[in-house]
This record gives sequence, structure tokens and C-alpha cells, in this order.
Amino acid sequence: MLTVHDDYSLRRLPDSARCSWVSVAVQRFGQVSSFHQFLLGAVLGFGMTFWDAVLAITLGSVMLEIVTVLMGVAGMREGVSTSVLARWAGFGGRGSALVGLLVTLSLAGWFGVQNDVFAHGLHALMGGPPVWLWAVIGGIVVTSIVVAGFHLMAWTAYLTVPAFLLLAGYAISQELRRHDLGELVSMAPPGPALSLAQGTTLVAGAFIMGAVMTPDMTRFNRRVGDVVKQTLISVTLGEYLIGLTGVVLAHAARSADIVAVITSTSGVLGTLVLITAIMKINDWNLYSASLGLVNTVDVLAGRKLSRPAATLALGALGTLLSALGILDHFTTFLTWIGVITPPVAGIMIAEYFVVRTWRTALDESRATGELPPDPPNWVPASLLCWAVGAAVGVLVPFGIPTINSVVTAFALYAVIGRTVGIMRPPPRSRVDTHR
Repeated sequence: MLTVHDDYSLRRLPDSARCSWVSVAVQRFGQVSSFHQFLLGAVLGFGMTFWDAVLAITLGSVMLEIVTVLMGVAGMREGVSTSVLARWAGFGGRGSALVGLLVTLSLAGWFGVQNDVFAHGLHALMGGPPVWLWAVIGGIVVTSIVVAGFHLMAWTAYLTVPAFLLLAGYAISQELRRHDLGELVSMAPPGPALSLAQGTTLVAGAFIMGAVMTPDMTRFNRRVGDVVKQTLISVTLGEYLIGLTGVVLAHAARSADIVAVITSTSGVLGTLVLITAIMKINDWNLYSASLGLVNTVDVLAGRKLSRPAATLALGALGTLLSALGILDHFTTFLTWIGVITPPVAGIMIAEYFVVRTWRTALDESRATGELPPDPPNWVPASLLCWAVGAAVGVLVPFGIPTINSVVTAFALYAVIGRTVGIMRPPPRSRVDTHR
């Protein structure tokens, strides 16, 4: 079973394993139309007017959609995960292990945090077993789904995404029956004001990890057009439909705590669907974390760890930490990981589409279904661009930090690559036949 459900974690995905764009799009939409998107919309609505929130969502999502499409196209063409692609997209062998470790720590951590939210939600709704037992139950369910792989995750999305959308429609219709929509749209924000830059930063920052992990998902696509369609439809609808619903509900409730609003208007069924929405985004947290760990172990230890085995290990660890109730102490650490993540996308896009040091080797090996020879362990230029991009994102006091760091890393890597060069490209006409 561990081999059957490996999902080609260290190899190119063959054409026979690729899926319709709808199958991938529903899962992408499941990521964006999540519980956290509701909360993000509520935070915007509590501190911004409706139209300022629309502008913040537009600026943040459009900028990140560009990054998402470019990362997605690279993943679709090469048929590999983010961390494996990083070997030939600017980071080298051991550099890609750092990328994989970054993804693993971040997403496995958020898996545990979300599982803790799941446990508290069920305990508040149903009582019965203690929170820690609900955490164990939730962790086992999601881990089992992810062990089975992409196709079972798709069927999970087919069930949970429509349920979540029905909840959103029902909750807002029930709440808006007591309010005038025109007044809600035109009213001043009920809470402390958020600037446009702050709102846009919240939108972009909430989505950047999803943009970086896009190849994990789009390697299952068949065409470039599929990547573009699913990104435009799922991200745009998710950001606007769910995000603006949260904005309006925050105005109506005059509170950023719209969880109470939703559960009070939708009752037990609504609370259960909210929990399934948490599960839907959590399966991809664990899936991408497992892919990152598989690449890291392969590079650093030279061992082939199956993706299901990595999933079981990470799922068990995340479940244990959430059951112990200690993950709140890790949120600051996870936030800092989010700060240093954006430059990764800028470097990978710059290398793959602009500098193209390893594109010839990738193109030649693609025809055989294999991977090129491993690149050098380290690419010093990428480490420099990564550090500078992260520093700009943290220290520059204007603009949008996430976008600042992506653009800085992209531009610096592109300039270095197109002037002095990154390094000597690998020999041609050889492929790695041992993966």
C-alpha cells in the first residue's frame, strides 16, 4: 500500500496519472474557500469599508495569482513536486532539501494547529470525549485520507466544497434577512481601521504558502490552459465569494468573530460543515508536508522514504502535538516561516522562466519521462537572493511585504543570472535513470 499510493513523490508524473482540470480545480478551490478565508474576510470587514476590502482582496489576490500560475505551469510541465522541482529551479540538491524542510515544518505545523481547531469545534458542539480525543480522531481521519493519495483527496473535495458553499449561502442569507444590504456595503468599519496596505498584506500573506506549494497540485494537470483556468476560477471565486461574505457578515455582526454568527444561524449542521472545511484544507497541508519530507530525506540521507510513510509520521506527530494542546506556542515560529517563504517562489520563477540554467536538461529528459542529472548541492546565488528577499520583506516599511520579498528575490536572481550567470550548466543528453 505504501508504494501503490506514493503518487510519484520523487519522479515525474506520467501522462497516464494526470487528471481532468476540474478534479484539480475543485481541490484548489477547497483550499481557498476555507474556514480561514471566512476569518480573513471578517478581519478585513471589521477594519475596512466594503469597497476598501474589495480593493485589498483584488490587489492581494491578483498579485499572488500571477505567482501561482507561473509556479503551477512549471509544476505541470515537469510533473514534479515543489521541493523536487527546486533542485533544477535555482536551489540545487541540498538547497532543495532546505525548501522541502521549510514546507514540511510550516505545513505540518499548520496541520496540527488546524487539527486542534477541529477538536475544539467538535468538543464544543458535541461534548462527550475530551478535546485531546477529538484531536486524535480528527488526525486519524485526515491522515488516512492523505495516505490514500490525490484521488481520495479529490473525492473528499467533491463532498466538502459544495457543503461549505451551501453553508456560506445559508449563513449569509439568514443574517442578511435582518439587515439592509445597501447599508452594510456603505457602512463604516465597526472596528479599528485597517489601511489598504495592511489589508492587502493580510490577503497576500495568507495565500503565499498556497502559491509556493502549487506544483504539488498542478503536476496532475495536463495543459497550461488547465492551470490558468483553475487558478483564475478557484482563487478568484474563493477570495471574492468567501472573503467578501466574511466582510459583509463582520459588518452585520459588528464583530470579527463570525464563527459564532455562522454557528448560530446554521446550527449543528453548519458547525459540522465548518469542521469539514477545516479538514479539507488540512489534507493538503499534510500532503505537501509529506512531499517536502520525502525530498529532504532523499537528498540529505540518500534514502527513499515513501510518501505514505512520511504522511503517517507527520500525521502522528501533528496529531500528538494537537492532542497535547501545545501547538499555540508554535504559532510565532510558524509565522516567521511564513515570512521567509515568499522569496522561494521568486527565485524558482526567475530560474525556470528567465535564467533557464537547467531548462535544456529538463526539456531533454522530459521526453524520456526521467529526471536530469542532479545539479550541484548548493547554488550560492539563490541563497543570497533568498536572504535579501526575506530581509526586504521584513525591513522595508512601505509596500506589501510578501510582494516586496517575491519581487526582490526574482529581480536579483534574474539580474545575476542574465549578467554574470548562476553557474555552469550540467552536461547535455544524460538523464537520471535511478529514480
